[in-house]
Amino acid sequence: MFNRVASVLMFVVAASLPNPAGAQDCDRFAWQCQGYSGPSGQRGMSMPGFDTGFGQPNTAVYSAMGGEPFPVSAVSLTEIDPTFYRQTVYYGTGEAPGTIVIDTRNHFLYLVQANGRALRYGVGVGREGFGWSGVATIQEKREWPDWYPPKEMIERQPEIRRKMSELQSGLGMHGGPGNPLGARAMYLWQGNKDTLFRIHGTVEPWTIGKSVSSGCIRMINQDAIDLYQRAPVGTKVVVLN
Repeated sequence: MFNRVASVLMFVVAASLPNPAGAQDCDRFAWQCQGYSGPSGQRGMSMPGFDTGFGQPNTAVYSAMGGEPFPVSAVSLTEIDPTFYRQTVYYGTGEAPGTIVIDTRNHFLYLVQANGRALRYGVGVGREGFGWSGVATIQEKREWPDWYPPKEMIERQPEIRRKMSELQSGLGMHGGPGNPLGARAMYLWQGNKDTLFRIHGTVEPWTIGKSVSSGCIRMINQDAIDLYQRAPVGTKVVVLN
């Protein structure tokens, strides 16, 4: 009798949920998306059990952070679409746990976990003409990194030269609260070649969910710090087109 009642309740809950409109909704309700395939073609998952807090962002993680050499201010959440807050979701993929998958089209970064789940972060990505895709590896990680803009960027935006100074490795900007790389940076390489693309924090959190960068993957500083702690050097990064 109990099993029959439980089954009815689960059916009612499933029927009351909205029908997903696309991949973004299928991350949360993959068991409803019978025709949805993840990046590797894996079909929607079986119906999940109840998971307290699952699929719900914890906005407390965006409060001010201590223990850093520079201030990490609280994020003004009104500037960011709640869709892009950090949360755990169902995510069908053939990639191994620990892999980072970046869906540039939908502005999400997934850190793949076990049991068909992933930790999902909202990101800002390259504007038209500056996007890229492929497989890379985190070769290096730095806290409050110095920024060395490519000379091509300086040619396109000569005004940034005024903010530069001669550092150890050339013309750049010291790490700190005004640095465009934010609190953390993870450097992406393909084989023995630096792609010059990074996953990094940002001083412009309102750009999360938008295509505005010169190709790098921007994260809210609190999210960049969180991912930095979870993703060791050697982590595989898959950037989808």
